[in-house]
Amino acid sequence: MNLKPGSHIHLMGICGTAMASLAGLLKDRGFQITGSDSNPYPPMSTQLESLGISIMKPYRAENLNPKPDFVIVGNVISKTNPEAAELLKSDIPFTSLPQAMGEFIIEDRESIVIAGTHGKTTTTSLMSWVATELGVQPGFLIGGIAKNFSKSFQNPRGNYFVIEGDEYDTAFFDKVPKFTHYRPKHVILTSVEFDHADIYKDLDAVKSAFRLLLKKTPKNGTFLYWGEDANIRSLIADCLTVKKYSYGFQGCDYLISGTKTQGETTEFKVSFQGSDLGIFHVPLSGQYNVLNATAVIGLCHQQGWDLEKVKVALKSFLGVKRRQEVLGEPRGILVIEDFAHHPTAVKETLRGLKEKYPGRRVHAIFEPRSATSRRKVFQKDYVQAFKQSEFTYLAQAFDTSKIDESERFSSQELSQDLREQSMKAHDFATVDEIVNAVTGEAKPGDMVVVMSNGGFEGIYQKLLLSLEKGL
Repeated sequence: MNLKPGSHIHLMGICGTAMASLAGLLKDRGFQITGSDSNPYPPMSTQLESLGISIMKPYRAENLNPKPDFVIVGNVISKTNPEAAELLKSDIPFTSLPQAMGEFIIEDRESIVIAGTHGKTTTTSLMSWVATELGVQPGFLIGGIAKNFSKSFQNPRGNYFVIEGDEYDTAFFDKVPKFTHYRPKHVILTSVEFDHADIYKDLDAVKSAFRLLLKKTPKNGTFLYWGEDANIRSLIADCLTVKKYSYGFQGCDYLISGTKTQGETTEFKVSFQGSDLGIFHVPLSGQYNVLNATAVIGLCHQQGWDLEKVKVALKSFLGVKRRQEVLGEPRGILVIEDFAHHPTAVKETLRGLKEKYPGRRVHAIFEPRSATSRRKVFQKDYVQAFKQSEFTYLAQAFDTSKIDESERFSSQELSQDLREQSMKAHDFATVDEIVNAVTGEAKPGDMVVVMSNGGFEGIYQKLLLSLEKGL
Protein backbone atom coordinates (compact mmCIF):
# COMPACT_ATOMS: atom_id res chain seq x y z
CA MET A 1 0.00 0.00 0.00
CA ASN A 2 1.36 3.42 -0.93
CA LEU A 3 0.75 5.74 2.03
CA LYS A 4 1.84 9.35 1.73
CA PRO A 5 3.39 11.25 4.67
CA GLY A 6 0.60 12.97 6.58
CA SER A 7 -1.73 9.99 6.21
CA HIS A 8 -3.58 8.96 9.37
CA ILE A 9 -2.49 5.55 10.70
CA HIS A 10 -4.26 4.04 13.71
CA LEU A 11 -2.61 1.33 15.84
CA MET A 12 -4.74 -1.09 17.90
CA GLY A 13 -2.79 -2.31 20.93
CA ILE A 14 -0.38 0.60 20.70
CA CYS A 15 1.22 0.07 24.12
CA GLY A 16 2.76 -3.26 23.22
CA THR A 17 6.54 -2.95 23.15
CA ALA A 18 6.83 -3.50 19.40
CA MET A 19 3.65 -1.54 18.57
CA ALA A 20 4.80 1.52 20.51
CA SER A 21 8.11 1.33 18.66
CA LEU A 22 6.40 1.09 15.28
CA ALA A 23 4.24 4.09 16.23
CA GLY A 24 7.43 6.07 16.83
CA LEU A 25 9.00 4.93 13.56
CA LEU A 26 5.91 5.93 11.58
CA LYS A 27 5.51 9.30 13.34
CA ASP A 28 9.17 9.98 12.65
CA ARG A 29 8.40 9.40 8.96
CA GLY A 30 5.70 12.06 8.94
CA PHE A 31 2.52 10.07 9.45
CA GLN A 32 -0.31 11.18 11.74
CA ILE A 33 -0.52 8.52 14.46
CA THR A 34 -3.34 7.57 16.81
CA GLY A 35 -3.63 4.46 18.93
CA SER A 36 -5.75 2.54 21.41
CA ASP A 37 -5.09 0.19 24.30
CA SER A 38 -6.85 -1.18 27.36
CA ASN A 39 -4.11 -1.07 29.99
CA PRO A 40 -1.26 1.37 29.24
CA TYR A 41 1.78 1.21 31.56
CA PRO A 42 5.41 2.41 31.48
CA PRO A 43 7.85 2.43 29.88
CA MET A 44 5.95 2.31 26.58
CA SER A 45 3.06 4.53 27.68
CA THR A 46 5.52 7.24 28.75
CA GLN A 47 7.50 6.86 25.51
CA LEU A 48 4.30 7.44 23.52
CA GLU A 49 3.43 10.47 25.66
CA SER A 50 6.89 11.93 25.01
CA LEU A 51 6.25 11.53 21.28
CA GLY A 52 2.97 13.40 21.54
CA ILE A 53 0.90 10.31 20.73
CA SER A 54 -2.26 10.10 22.83
CA ILE A 55 -3.69 6.73 23.85
CA MET A 56 -7.41 6.09 23.45
CA LYS A 57 -8.82 3.71 26.06
CA PRO A 58 -10.57 1.38 26.22
CA TYR A 59 -11.01 -0.33 22.86
CA ARG A 60 -14.25 0.81 21.24
CA ALA A 61 -15.79 1.33 17.81
CA GLU A 62 -15.71 5.12 18.24
CA ASN A 63 -11.89 5.07 18.17
CA LEU A 64 -12.12 4.68 14.38
CA ASN A 65 -13.84 8.05 14.07
CA PRO A 66 -12.54 10.13 12.38
CA LYS A 67 -11.84 7.38 9.88
CA PRO A 68 -8.10 6.60 9.58
CA ASP A 69 -6.43 5.96 6.22
CA PHE A 70 -4.86 2.74 7.47
CA VAL A 71 -4.97 0.52 10.59
CA ILE A 72 -2.26 -1.70 12.10
CA VAL A 73 -3.64 -4.44 14.35
CA GLY A 74 -1.61 -5.76 17.29
CA ASN A 75 -1.51 -9.45 18.15
CA VAL A 76 -3.31 -8.84 21.47
CA ILE A 77 -6.44 -7.96 19.48
CA SER A 78 -9.04 -10.68 18.89
CA LYS A 79 -11.61 -10.48 16.12
CA THR A 80 -14.33 -10.08 18.78
CA ASN A 81 -12.67 -6.91 20.10
CA PRO A 82 -15.27 -4.11 19.56
CA GLU A 83 -12.75 -1.97 17.70
CA ALA A 84 -11.63 -4.89 15.50
CA ALA A 85 -15.27 -5.81 14.81
CA GLU A 86 -15.90 -2.23 13.63
CA LEU A 87 -12.76 -2.39 11.47
CA LEU A 88 -13.89 -5.62 9.80
CA LYS A 89 -17.26 -4.03 8.96
CA SER A 90 -15.56 -1.01 7.36
CA ASP A 91 -13.59 -0.58 4.15
CA ILE A 92 -10.48 0.68 5.99
CA PRO A 93 -7.34 -1.17 4.79
CA PHE A 94 -5.39 -2.88 7.57
CA THR A 95 -2.42 -5.12 8.28
CA SER A 96 -0.42 -6.56 11.18
CA LEU A 97 2.63 -5.10 12.89
CA PRO A 98 5.10 -7.65 11.42
CA GLN A 99 3.74 -7.18 7.90
CA ALA A 100 3.96 -3.40 8.28
CA MET A 101 7.54 -3.68 9.54
CA GLY A 102 8.60 -5.79 6.61
CA GLU A 103 6.85 -3.73 3.95
CA PHE A 104 7.24 -0.15 5.20
CA ILE A 105 10.38 -0.15 7.39
CA ILE A 106 12.78 -3.04 6.67
CA GLU A 107 12.12 -3.23 2.92
CA ASP A 108 15.24 -4.59 1.14
CA ARG A 109 17.76 -3.69 3.85
CA GLU A 110 20.20 -6.07 5.56
CA SER A 111 17.82 -7.34 8.24
CA ILE A 112 19.43 -8.57 11.47
CA VAL A 113 16.84 -10.63 13.36
CA ILE A 114 17.50 -11.53 17.00
CA ALA A 115 15.33 -14.49 18.00
CA GLY A 116 15.05 -17.02 20.83
CA THR A 117 13.14 -17.76 24.01
CA HIS A 118 15.49 -15.71 26.19
CA GLY A 119 17.78 -12.70 25.80
CA LYS A 120 16.21 -11.15 22.70
CA THR A 121 15.76 -7.64 24.07
CA THR A 122 19.24 -7.31 25.58
CA THR A 123 20.93 -8.83 22.52
CA THR A 124 18.97 -6.60 20.12
CA SER A 125 19.92 -3.56 22.23
CA LEU A 126 23.59 -4.58 22.24
CA MET A 127 23.57 -5.17 18.48
CA SER A 128 21.84 -1.84 17.81
CA TRP A 129 24.27 0.09 20.01
CA VAL A 130 27.39 -1.55 18.57
CA ALA A 131 26.21 -0.99 14.98
CA THR A 132 25.43 2.64 15.79
CA GLU A 133 28.83 3.23 17.41
CA LEU A 134 30.56 1.68 14.40
CA GLY A 135 28.90 4.24 12.13
CA VAL A 136 26.60 1.78 10.35
CA GLN A 137 23.60 4.08 11.01
CA PRO A 138 21.16 1.20 11.51
CA GLY A 139 17.47 1.31 12.13
CA PHE A 140 16.22 -0.78 15.00
CA LEU A 141 13.14 -2.00 16.82
CA ILE A 142 13.65 -3.33 20.34
CA GLY A 143 11.12 -4.93 22.69
CA GLY A 144 12.23 -2.57 25.44
CA ILE A 145 13.98 0.77 25.89
CA ALA A 146 17.77 0.69 25.57
CA LYS A 147 19.29 3.32 27.86
CA ASN A 148 21.92 4.33 25.30
CA PHE A 149 19.10 5.57 23.05
CA SER A 150 16.34 6.36 25.59
CA LYS A 151 13.88 4.91 23.09
CA SER A 152 12.99 1.56 21.57
CA PHE A 153 13.21 2.45 17.88
CA GLN A 154 15.23 4.29 15.25
CA ASN A 155 14.65 4.78 11.56
CA PRO A 156 17.58 3.60 9.41
CA ARG A 157 19.90 5.99 7.65
CA GLY A 158 22.15 3.15 6.49
CA ASN A 159 21.49 -0.26 4.98
CA TYR A 160 21.00 -2.30 8.20
CA PHE A 161 17.93 -2.85 10.34
CA VAL A 162 18.16 -4.65 13.69
CA ILE A 163 14.93 -6.16 15.02
CA GLU A 164 13.82 -8.31 17.92
CA GLY A 165 12.25 -11.38 16.34
CA ASP A 166 9.39 -12.67 18.47
CA GLU A 167 7.99 -16.17 17.87
CA TYR A 168 4.53 -15.13 19.05
CA ASP A 169 1.87 -15.16 16.35
CA THR A 170 1.31 -12.19 14.06
CA ALA A 171 -2.40 -11.35 14.34
CA PHE A 172 -5.83 -12.98 14.57
CA PHE A 173 -5.92 -12.98 10.76
CA ASP A 174 -2.33 -14.24 10.27
CA LYS A 175 -1.36 -17.14 12.54
CA VAL A 176 2.38 -17.36 11.82
CA PRO A 177 5.35 -16.26 13.98
CA LYS A 178 6.11 -12.56 13.78
CA PHE A 179 9.70 -13.08 12.66
CA THR A 180 8.63 -14.72 9.40
CA HIS A 181 7.70 -11.23 8.13
CA TYR A 182 11.01 -9.57 9.08
CA ARG A 183 12.90 -10.57 5.90
CA PRO A 184 15.81 -12.16 7.83
CA LYS A 185 19.26 -11.92 6.25
CA HIS A 186 21.39 -12.30 9.39
CA VAL A 187 20.01 -14.21 12.38
CA ILE A 188 21.05 -14.74 15.99
CA LEU A 189 19.20 -17.56 17.78
CA THR A 190 19.81 -17.32 21.54
CA SER A 191 17.83 -20.28 22.91
CA VAL A 192 14.80 -22.48 22.30
CA GLU A 193 12.53 -23.59 25.13
CA PHE A 194 8.83 -24.17 25.59
CA ASP A 195 7.01 -20.86 26.09
CA HIS A 196 3.80 -19.08 25.02
CA ALA A 197 1.60 -21.91 26.29
CA ASP A 198 -1.45 -19.97 25.12
CA ILE A 199 -0.60 -20.56 21.45
CA TYR A 200 1.91 -23.46 21.38
CA LYS A 201 0.78 -26.84 22.66
CA ASP A 202 4.25 -28.27 23.32
CA LEU A 203 7.98 -27.92 22.65
CA ASP A 204 7.69 -29.52 19.22
CA ALA A 205 5.26 -26.77 18.18
CA VAL A 206 7.74 -24.13 19.38
CA LYS A 207 10.53 -25.84 17.44
CA SER A 208 8.37 -25.81 14.32
CA ALA A 209 8.05 -22.04 14.63
CA PHE A 210 11.81 -21.55 14.85
CA ARG A 211 12.29 -24.01 11.99
CA LEU A 212 10.42 -21.52 9.79
CA LEU A 213 12.99 -18.85 10.70
CA LEU A 214 15.90 -21.12 9.82
CA LYS A 215 14.34 -21.93 6.46
CA LYS A 216 13.78 -18.25 5.71
CA THR A 217 17.42 -17.29 6.37
CA PRO A 218 19.03 -17.18 2.89
CA LYS A 219 22.10 -19.15 1.81
CA ASN A 220 24.10 -15.92 1.53
CA GLY A 221 23.05 -14.72 4.98
CA THR A 222 24.55 -15.37 8.41
CA PHE A 223 23.26 -17.63 11.16
CA LEU A 224 24.70 -17.59 14.70
CA TYR A 225 23.30 -19.84 17.41
CA TRP A 226 24.00 -20.91 20.99
CA GLY A 227 25.76 -24.21 20.36
CA GLU A 228 25.13 -25.69 23.81
CA ASP A 229 21.34 -25.63 23.37
CA ALA A 230 20.20 -29.14 22.40
CA ASN A 231 16.88 -27.83 21.09
CA ILE A 232 18.66 -25.51 18.66
CA ARG A 233 21.05 -28.26 17.57
CA SER A 234 18.06 -30.43 16.66
CA LEU A 235 16.96 -27.75 14.17
CA ILE A 236 20.26 -26.91 12.48
CA ALA A 237 19.75 -29.33 9.57
CA ASP A 238 16.91 -27.08 8.40
CA CYS A 239 19.24 -24.10 8.00
CA LEU A 240 20.81 -23.91 4.53
CA THR A 241 22.81 -20.76 5.28
CA VAL A 242 26.50 -21.20 4.39
CA LYS A 243 27.86 -18.89 7.12
CA LYS A 244 26.48 -20.85 10.06
CA TYR A 245 28.37 -20.67 13.36
CA SER A 246 27.84 -21.64 16.99
CA TYR A 247 28.85 -19.68 20.10
CA GLY A 248 29.22 -20.83 23.68
CA PHE A 249 31.54 -22.02 26.44
CA GLN A 250 32.37 -25.49 25.08
CA GLY A 251 32.96 -26.95 21.63
CA CYS A 252 31.70 -23.92 19.67
CA ASP A 253 33.02 -21.89 16.73
CA TYR A 254 32.98 -18.73 18.82
CA LEU A 255 34.44 -20.01 22.08
CA ILE A 256 34.16 -18.08 25.37
CA SER A 257 36.77 -18.45 28.11
CA GLY A 258 38.27 -16.60 31.08
CA THR A 259 35.00 -15.12 32.34
CA LYS A 260 35.52 -12.81 35.34
CA THR A 261 33.08 -10.57 37.19
CA GLN A 262 34.74 -7.29 38.14
CA GLY A 263 32.29 -5.08 40.00
CA GLU A 264 29.74 -3.80 37.49
CA THR A 265 31.56 -5.37 34.51
CA THR A 266 32.08 -8.90 33.18
CA GLU A 267 35.34 -9.68 31.34
CA PHE A 268 35.69 -12.58 28.91
CA LYS A 269 37.83 -13.83 26.02
CA VAL A 270 36.50 -14.93 22.62
CA SER A 271 38.23 -17.02 19.97
CA PHE A 272 36.93 -18.06 16.55
CA GLN A 273 37.82 -21.60 15.45
CA GLY A 274 41.05 -21.41 17.46
CA SER A 275 41.98 -17.84 16.47
CA ASP A 276 42.03 -15.34 19.36
CA LEU A 277 39.68 -12.36 18.88
CA GLY A 278 40.64 -10.65 22.13
CA ILE A 279 39.32 -9.73 25.58
CA PHE A 280 35.93 -8.04 25.84
CA HIS A 281 34.11 -6.25 28.66
CA VAL A 282 30.37 -5.75 29.08
CA PRO A 283 28.69 -3.95 32.02
CA LEU A 284 26.20 -6.80 32.55
CA SER A 285 26.22 -9.83 34.85
CA GLY A 286 25.46 -13.50 34.32
CA GLN A 287 26.69 -16.12 31.86
CA TYR A 288 23.63 -15.58 29.67
CA ASN A 289 24.66 -11.95 29.10
CA VAL A 290 28.17 -13.08 28.14
CA LEU A 291 26.49 -15.36 25.60
CA ASN A 292 24.35 -12.46 24.34
CA ALA A 293 27.42 -10.26 23.91
CA THR A 294 29.36 -13.04 22.18
CA ALA A 295 26.57 -13.51 19.66
CA VAL A 296 26.87 -9.82 18.79
CA ILE A 297 30.67 -10.08 18.55
CA GLY A 298 30.32 -13.07 16.22
CA LEU A 299 27.88 -11.31 13.91
CA CYS A 300 30.09 -8.19 13.79
CA HIS A 301 33.08 -10.41 13.01
CA GLN A 302 31.20 -12.05 10.13
CA GLN A 303 30.26 -8.62 8.76
CA GLY A 304 33.94 -7.68 8.76
CA TRP A 305 33.48 -4.87 11.27
CA ASP A 306 36.38 -3.55 13.37
CA LEU A 307 36.48 -5.65 16.57
CA GLU A 308 38.55 -3.04 18.42
CA LYS A 309 35.67 -0.61 17.95
CA VAL A 310 33.24 -3.36 18.97
CA LYS A 311 35.15 -3.71 22.26
CA VAL A 312 34.77 0.00 22.96
CA ALA A 313 31.08 -0.02 22.09
CA LEU A 314 30.29 -3.03 24.31
CA LYS A 315 32.07 -1.43 27.24
CA SER A 316 29.90 1.69 26.95
CA PHE A 317 26.58 -0.18 26.85
CA LEU A 318 24.18 1.18 29.49
CA GLY A 319 21.67 -1.65 29.62
CA VAL A 320 17.91 -1.84 29.05
CA LYS A 321 15.06 -0.55 31.16
CA ARG A 322 13.44 -3.36 33.19
CA ARG A 323 16.43 -5.68 32.63
CA GLN A 324 18.52 -5.78 35.80
CA GLU A 325 17.63 -2.10 36.19
CA VAL A 326 18.64 -0.52 39.50
CA LEU A 327 15.70 1.55 40.75
CA GLY A 328 17.31 2.85 43.94
CA GLU A 329 19.03 1.93 47.18
CA PRO A 330 16.87 3.19 50.07
CA ARG A 331 18.60 2.70 53.46
CA GLY A 332 21.28 0.58 51.75
CA ILE A 333 18.73 -1.89 50.33
CA LEU A 334 19.34 -2.31 46.59
CA VAL A 335 16.10 -2.48 44.55
CA ILE A 336 16.30 -3.98 41.05
CA GLU A 337 13.63 -4.52 38.44
CA ASP A 338 13.74 -7.30 35.85
CA PHE A 339 11.40 -8.62 33.17
CA ALA A 340 12.03 -12.30 34.03
CA HIS A 341 8.93 -14.49 33.96
CA HIS A 342 10.00 -17.86 32.48
CA PRO A 343 11.63 -20.14 35.14
CA THR A 344 14.91 -20.25 33.20
CA ALA A 345 14.98 -16.44 33.05
CA VAL A 346 14.19 -16.18 36.77
CA LYS A 347 16.96 -18.63 37.68
CA GLU A 348 19.61 -17.01 35.47
CA THR A 349 18.65 -13.47 36.46
CA LEU A 350 18.98 -14.24 40.17
CA ARG A 351 22.21 -16.15 39.62
CA GLY A 352 23.72 -13.30 37.60
CA LEU A 353 22.74 -10.68 40.20
CA LYS A 354 24.26 -12.75 43.01
CA GLU A 355 27.52 -12.83 41.03
CA LYS A 356 27.36 -9.10 40.44
CA TYR A 357 26.45 -8.21 44.04
CA PRO A 358 28.11 -10.91 46.17
CA GLY A 359 27.22 -11.08 49.87
CA ARG A 360 23.77 -9.52 49.55
CA ARG A 361 20.74 -11.49 50.70
CA VAL A 362 18.20 -11.74 47.86
CA HIS A 363 14.51 -10.92 48.29
CA ALA A 364 12.79 -12.13 45.11
CA ILE A 365 9.33 -10.73 44.32
CA PHE A 366 7.48 -12.43 41.48
CA GLU A 367 4.23 -11.72 39.65
CA PRO A 368 3.04 -14.54 37.33
CA ARG A 369 1.69 -12.36 34.53
CA SER A 370 2.73 -13.76 31.15
CA ALA A 371 0.43 -16.16 29.34
CA THR A 372 2.72 -19.07 30.19
CA SER A 373 3.54 -18.19 33.80
CA ARG A 374 -0.18 -17.96 34.62
CA ARG A 375 -0.54 -21.63 33.67
CA LYS A 376 0.57 -24.74 35.57
CA VAL A 377 2.98 -25.84 32.83
CA PHE A 378 6.05 -24.63 34.78
CA GLN A 379 4.57 -24.92 38.29
CA LYS A 380 7.35 -27.22 39.59
CA ASP A 381 10.16 -25.63 37.56
CA TYR A 382 9.84 -22.41 39.56
CA VAL A 383 10.92 -24.30 42.70
CA GLN A 384 14.41 -24.71 41.23
CA ALA A 385 14.38 -21.16 39.83
CA PHE A 386 13.87 -19.52 43.22
CA LYS A 387 16.59 -21.53 45.01
CA GLN A 388 18.88 -18.57 44.27
CA SER A 389 16.92 -16.32 46.66
CA GLU A 390 16.89 -16.18 50.45
CA PHE A 391 13.32 -14.82 50.55
CA THR A 392 10.57 -15.29 47.94
CA TYR A 393 7.37 -13.21 47.81
CA LEU A 394 4.72 -14.40 45.35
CA ALA A 395 1.82 -12.36 44.01
CA GLN A 396 -1.34 -14.05 42.81
CA ALA A 397 -1.33 -14.90 39.10
CA PHE A 398 -2.67 -11.97 37.06
CA ASP A 399 -6.20 -12.43 35.65
CA THR A 400 -6.67 -16.18 35.23
CA SER A 401 -10.38 -15.79 34.43
CA LYS A 402 -9.96 -17.08 30.86
CA ILE A 403 -7.83 -20.07 31.91
CA ASP A 404 -9.47 -23.35 32.88
CA GLU A 405 -9.25 -23.77 36.66
CA SER A 406 -7.33 -27.04 36.37
CA GLU A 407 -4.68 -25.31 34.25
CA ARG A 408 -4.06 -22.25 36.44
CA PHE A 409 -0.73 -21.55 38.11
CA SER A 410 -0.93 -21.57 41.92
CA SER A 411 1.20 -19.14 43.94
CA GLN A 412 0.01 -20.93 47.10
CA GLU A 413 1.30 -24.28 45.82
CA LEU A 414 4.66 -22.79 44.83
CA SER A 415 5.16 -21.09 48.19
CA GLN A 416 4.32 -24.36 49.94
CA ASP A 417 6.76 -26.31 47.72
CA LEU A 418 9.51 -23.77 48.47
CA ARG A 419 8.89 -23.98 52.22
CA GLU A 420 9.09 -27.78 52.02
CA GLN A 421 12.58 -27.21 50.59
CA SER A 422 13.38 -25.22 53.79
CA MET A 423 13.17 -21.90 51.93
CA LYS A 424 11.50 -18.74 53.15
CA ALA A 425 8.56 -18.14 50.83
CA HIS A 426 5.06 -16.71 51.11
CA ASP A 427 2.21 -15.86 48.74
CA PHE A 428 0.19 -12.67 49.08
CA ALA A 429 -3.21 -11.43 47.98
CA THR A 430 -2.19 -7.80 47.36
CA VAL A 431 0.80 -5.70 46.38
CA ASP A 432 0.55 -3.71 49.62
CA GLU A 433 0.94 -6.93 51.63
CA ILE A 434 4.10 -7.77 49.67
CA VAL A 435 5.53 -4.27 50.23
CA ASN A 436 4.86 -4.49 53.97
CA ALA A 437 6.43 -7.95 54.22
CA VAL A 438 9.57 -6.95 52.34
CA THR A 439 9.93 -3.74 54.36
CA GLY A 440 9.72 -5.74 57.57
CA GLU A 441 12.28 -8.32 56.47
CA ALA A 442 14.87 -6.47 54.36
CA LYS A 443 18.00 -5.08 56.01
CA PRO A 444 20.73 -2.70 54.80
CA GLY A 445 23.04 -4.61 52.48
CA ASP A 446 20.21 -6.76 51.07
CA MET A 447 18.95 -6.81 47.48
CA VAL A 448 15.30 -6.81 46.38
CA VAL A 449 14.59 -8.10 42.85
CA VAL A 450 11.11 -7.42 41.44
CA MET A 451 10.19 -9.65 38.47
CA SER A 452 7.14 -9.03 36.30
CA ASN A 453 6.41 -8.41 32.63
CA GLY A 454 3.66 -5.91 33.44
CA GLY A 455 2.84 -2.89 35.59
CA PHE A 456 2.50 -4.97 38.80
CA GLU A 457 0.06 -2.44 40.29
CA GLY A 458 2.76 0.19 40.77
CA ILE A 459 4.77 -1.90 43.23
CA TYR A 460 8.08 -0.30 42.28
CA GLN A 461 7.43 3.19 43.66
CA LYS A 462 5.46 1.82 46.60
CA LEU A 463 8.39 -0.38 47.55
CA LEU A 464 11.00 2.38 47.24
CA LEU A 465 8.94 4.73 49.44
CA SER A 466 8.23 2.05 52.04
CA LEU A 467 11.85 0.91 52.29
CA GLU A 468 12.98 4.53 52.64
CA LYS A 469 10.63 5.05 55.60
CA GLY A 470 11.26 1.63 57.16
CA LEU A 471 9.05 0.16 59.89
